Amino acid sequence: MKKTKIIDAAGFQRTINRLAHEIVEKGKGAENLAVIGIRTRGDYLARRIAAKIEEIEKKPIPMGTLDITLYRDDLRGRLDQPQLQSTQILFDITGKTLVLIDDVLFTGRTIRAALNALMDIGRPAEIQLLVLVDRGHRELPIKADFVGKNVPTSMKQKIDVLMNEVDGEDAVFLVESEETEIKR
Repeated sequence: MKKTKIIDAAGFQRTINRLAHEIVEKGKGAENLAVIGIRTRGDYLARRIAAKIEEIEKKPIPMGTLDITLYRDDLRGRLDQPQLQSTQILFDITGKTLVLIDDVLFTGRTIRAALNALMDIGRPAEIQLLVLVDRGHRELPIKADFVGKNVPTSMKQKIDVLMNEVDGEDAVFLVESEETEIKR
C-alpha cells in the first residue's frame, strides 16, 4: 500500500483554526452553540474545535460525545457483538445550534446514524455538520457545512486521519490499495 501525507501537523492545526473561525463567523458568534463529536476521532476533533471557539469567543462552549454504534445500519448480519462506548452529552440539546463533528465524510451513513441518535436525545434548533476531510462517494443526500479539505478519492483509496490523542501524531494520509476496491 502507498501512503501520501496530505495534511501535516502544522496544516492540521491551521485547518482546526480556520474551521473554528468559520463556525463563529457563520453563527455571528457562539450564542446558543454546542459541539458534538462522533466517537472516536470526531470526539477529539470536537474537543479541539470547542477549545478554539472558546479562545475566540472568551466563553465556554458545551461539548459532548456521541456513540452511534447502535444506530449503524451495517451491524445487521454481523456475528460479533458491537463494541459499545458511552454517549456523553451532559446538557440539554433542545433549541441549541449543534455542530456535529466527524473526521471523514464518505457514504453519509455514519452521519445519518448520528442524526438519528441526536433526535432521540432532544430537538436542536439546527444541526450543522463539520468534517475534517470530505472524500466523496455519498450514498445518502448529506453535505457538510464546514469542510477542512475536500479530497476526491477512488474506491481503491481511503483516508487515514491520525490524531495525537490516539496515534501520537496529527496527520491525514491518502492510502492507495492494491486491492480492486476497499470495503465500505
